[in-house]
Amino acid sequence: MSRLSTRYRASGADLPFGDPLAGHGVAMEGYFWRFTQPDRGRTLIALCGVNTAPDGDHWVTIGLASQPNRFLRTTAHPGGHDNPHSLKVSVDSAFRADVADVRLDLGSDARLDVHVDDPVPWPRRVYGASGPFHSIPGLNQYWSPWLLGGRASGTATVGDETWDLDGAQVYAEKNWGREGFPESWWWGQAQGFAEPEACVAFAGGTVRAGPVHTEVTVIVVLLPDGRLVRVGDPLISPVHADVNDETWSLHSTGRRYVVHVEGSGRLGDAHVLPVPLPSERRNIPGAIEHLGAHMTVEVRRHDGETVWAGESTLAALEHGGIARAQAEVLRRGGTASDTGAPPIP
Repeated sequence: MSRLSTRYRASGADLPFGDPLAGHGVAMEGYFWRFTQPDRGRTLIALCGVNTAPDGDHWVTIGLASQPNRFLRTTAHPGGHDNPHSLKVSVDSAFRADVADVRLDLGSDARLDVHVDDPVPWPRRVYGASGPFHSIPGLNQYWSPWLLGGRASGTATVGDETWDLDGAQVYAEKNWGREGFPESWWWGQAQGFAEPEACVAFAGGTVRAGPVHTEVTVIVVLLPDGRLVRVGDPLISPVHADVNDETWSLHSTGRRYVVHVEGSGRLGDAHVLPVPLPSERRNIPGAIEHLGAHMTVEVRRHDGETVWAGESTLAALEHGGIARAQAEVLRRGGTASDTGAPPIP
């Protein structure tokens, strides 16, 4: 890789036909997997954020969470490495992952060992889900789903339960940026539809590049027939998002497809997930995360013809805002450094 190309990627950007899964060298590279078992009404997530402090030292944010048992275990761990050429993450014995395997060990009651068969990778090679935004240097956040389906084999230990994950539907994505997360964001993902091939994901928030900022939301829908619908380009297919901690309402306009996503979850069932502040070498509670929420999706052609409509009761829905989430945790009796799941009535 040339020196100029290395410097360009270190800004967070990727050239067309680049590989967003490889490490860029920015302050935070986040790796995320989600497993859905519709027949058992269960979902599970695993996450690992590789963070770089201003002096170049690495530390990681690791987490494992599940529903319906509301298990959550997170930790900050020194060290950790990703790979500038491919998706490979290693954190001593606590976390190891590549495109086919995920292994996590945070103690005898928080373990994951999964292999992914029959992967359904992101089908478009020019850009990831963020489209041309991938090529803009210096953004505070980039987002790229890279696995829109697959079949898991393995086990997870979540608290006093051990789950057989064989056959679970799999989704995976990556996000990265120059200082962790934006000041506000919303996100969602769902499988568990009547058509097991279908997959939906969206992400939005305040995107900044220097003094310039705008609000952007992208929705991707893998249809049951394998076609991918993506909306969210601000000038071509903008998405309006109305979001709070319990409801998500997204509506796109565009010349080809119109996509509507409605989601809801009870706040009392949600987790509070940590987000890293790389420059401060710490995690803070920053995201309300529902793992067993309700989502409906409708994809129509611009002329009104319905292409596909689906419903899932095992959706993940997230509402993040660092200052807001910290204030909410403090209001509910937590502490400013709490990264667990304080009870939410």
